[in-house]
Amino acid sequence: MRYLVLLTGTQPGTPPPPELMEAIMNLGAEATAAGVLLDTAGLMPRAGSARVEVAGGQLSVTDGPFAEAKEFISYALYQVRSQAEAVEWSTRFMQLHADRWPGWSGQADVIKVMGPEDFGPPA
Repeated sequence: MRYLVLLTGTQPGTPPPPELMEAIMNLGAEATAAGVLLDTAGLMPRAGSARVEVAGGQLSVTDGPFAEAKEFISYALYQVRSQAEAVEWSTRFMQLHADRWPGWSGQADVIKVMGPEDFGPPA
């Protein structure tokens, strides 16, 4: 099963400490060696992004920035056996932030990516 983890947060006004970045790299290397981390990347601030929306049958495109206070920061794509395993990797990642970057707050949403196991057998 694949799970997409979206990280949102607010930064405390200071750059991430070097020890946090080193710990993130080590955790990523561990997840890659375990064969569960498929992809990860940081995301640019949403001020330069766009939103394409359909509402009431009408299509609209809105350029950022948007009103949301929290920014999308990064994503990770995991191939794991269960949601619990995806949550465990995400918890470890978030704990690195809690331990090494005072004042940082954020959340990691663990979202299942649909796969063949989510559909019944062919008719």
